[in-house]
Amino acid sequence: MTRIERAGLAVVALLTVLAGVARYVGGVPHVVAFIVAGLALGGGAWIVSFSTEQVGGRFGVGVTGMMQSTLGNLPEFFVVLFALMDHQLIVAQTAILGSILVNALFVLGLVIIVGARREGDGVMRFSPRLPNDTATLLLVASLIILLVGIVANTHGPAAHHVKAISTVSAVALLVVYGFWVRQYLTSEHPEDSAGEAPRLSTRSSLLLLIASGAAAGFVSDWFVHALEPTIHSIGISKAFAGLVIVATAGNAVEHAVGVVLAAKGRSELAISVVKNSVGQVAAFLFPVLVLVSLLTATTLTFSLAPVYIGALFATAVIVWQITGDGEATQFEGMALCAAFVVLAVIAAYQ
Repeated sequence: MTRIERAGLAVVALLTVLAGVARYVGGVPHVVAFIVAGLALGGGAWIVSFSTEQVGGRFGVGVTGMMQSTLGNLPEFFVVLFALMDHQLIVAQTAILGSILVNALFVLGLVIIVGARREGDGVMRFSPRLPNDTATLLLVASLIILLVGIVANTHGPAAHHVKAISTVSAVALLVVYGFWVRQYLTSEHPEDSAGEAPRLSTRSSLLLLIASGAAAGFVSDWFVHALEPTIHSIGISKAFAGLVIVATAGNAVEHAVGVVLAAKGRSELAISVVKNSVGQVAAFLFPVLVLVSLLTATTLTFSLAPVYIGALFATAVIVWQITGDGEATQFEGMALCAAFVVLAVIAAYQ
């Protein structure tokens, strides 16, 4: 482990302790508690990603990437789960939706801008296979959400069974995702996506992974606890908090990693990291949370506000159009970022 990594672990540990103190010690302003918990959440996401990389590095590129994408969503999973337990349905819905839209629009846009800028002809190039596969996952998830949204808003007989329809849809999505995972793990991966040799022993990596996963659960609880008072204190909408703030904090690792890889010229891996995260959230995390929410105080379904249904489906189409040919320019990256800015402004007034 490098000196920078050790320092990073120490900083995250300190932030986690401070977040716990802010949660249980009286007199700490809610906004301060929220900011500290948000920083600890982002740092915890980095530790989860780092520890899964160390464990998965012994099993090949495909397994490592899958572990990072799956376990990297732990903070987001816990945040949405605790929001549902706290009856904050709007925050839960927009947080999970924000995880998709932040990565698919804003982060992918930044990656394309940075990646295209460093190329002599201004065109970022990558293999279209993975982007097309993850675009298919996003399109299927978007279609299901669109259908459920239409059913819920037309007030026909099926509108009384949105929960059941969402449950069946979640299972169907997970089956599709399982087939995609099998294909992904048995496919050849570019040599330049191979990670470095593990810097921790298997035992140390597993212990770090368990500890960071448990910490993510506690920090997520503290983060959600301070969320609603903070919303009232600074006067932001619940939709904006979930779509932008919560989604950004829970996906901070993917944001930074994708942009850094693009700046280094590793276009293939940069696009893969971001698109993998999008596909994971849409076709795995969202349906899993729909099923888990059947055991919580508030049930999560695929029935969303019409504006978010339209945004999600349009995002799936535009992402497929931009990345489907294996090339992207700064103009296309800027268009993705602009779309997210407009969506964030709309959420601020919801």
